[in-house]
Amino acid sequence: MKKISIISPCFNEEDNIEECAAAVRRLFVDGPLAGYDYEHIFADNASVDGSARILREIAAKDPHVKVIFNARNYGPFRSTFNALRATSGDAVLVMLAVDLQDPPELLVGFIRHWEEGYKVVCGARNQREEGAIMRAARHAYYRLVNRLADIDIPVDAGEFQLVDRIVVEALKRSDDYYPYIRGMIADCGFKAKVVPYVWRSRARGLSKNRLYHLFDQGMNGLISFTNVPIRIGALFGFVLAAGSLFYALVQLIINLTFSGLAEPGIATLIVAIFFFSGVQLAFFGLLGEYVAAIHAQVRRGSVVVEAERINF
Repeated sequence: MKKISIISPCFNEEDNIEECAAAVRRLFVDGPLAGYDYEHIFADNASVDGSARILREIAAKDPHVKVIFNARNYGPFRSTFNALRATSGDAVLVMLAVDLQDPPELLVGFIRHWEEGYKVVCGARNQREEGAIMRAARHAYYRLVNRLADIDIPVDAGEFQLVDRIVVEALKRSDDYYPYIRGMIADCGFKAKVVPYVWRSRARGLSKNRLYHLFDQGMNGLISFTNVPIRIGALFGFVLAAGSLFYALVQLIINLTFSGLAEPGIATLIVAIFFFSGVQLAFFGLLGEYVAAIHAQVRRGSVVVEAERINF
């Protein structure tokens, strides 16, 4: 009997945990996935509500439910990646959010495609039940990351992906303390089967991802698999410096042709400010290239410090 692992990170989700566990249980116990064994791993980020109590109660009744309690809140990506390294399934659903905005019933189709031979089956949120501003921002961001990245990251795909054990083992060899998981999966190189779906609105509770967290996660995605932002800064610096030299030439011609248009020294001051600002930006960009290379080489540290495990 093949085994499927499902990972659900959570933080202060007492309103959703039981329904998430029940939704997975219905799929595997007398459901369409009854022919598979499974484990459902909850990674709790030091919740301060009743989440820990609920998780302990569920795990006490169901040995398929396993729980990792983190020592503090490490965020959804680091928590998920740590749980990923603890999985034992033949295939792993990398992240099933406990708010069930990603429909768990899609796992049935994911597994069917996996059985057909696909090592990666990812859901693409081609429709979103959320406000127009956030929908447009996410739409633009996913395409920007895909365009700038050195690898092909499926557009509109998050961590709601089913990956084969061979992919999990490849991911486990990574030692990145702030993993951009969807990029890491794409970097493995396996052709992904993309399954479009509707990302549902929350039925209960409020999202714990505030604007700062979204910005932090977004910047991590931008810098993890591309040096383009750094090179844009360097290019902008060179262009600005070249533009200041052109302005100096134009200003020289004007001053030789017409006198008294500006006080002596003003043109020189303007040219100097823009030229040296451009040179500084250019060299900051070049310095950034070296820092990025060092950063990629030496970035180390514990992904998560665990406080407790249950049912492992």
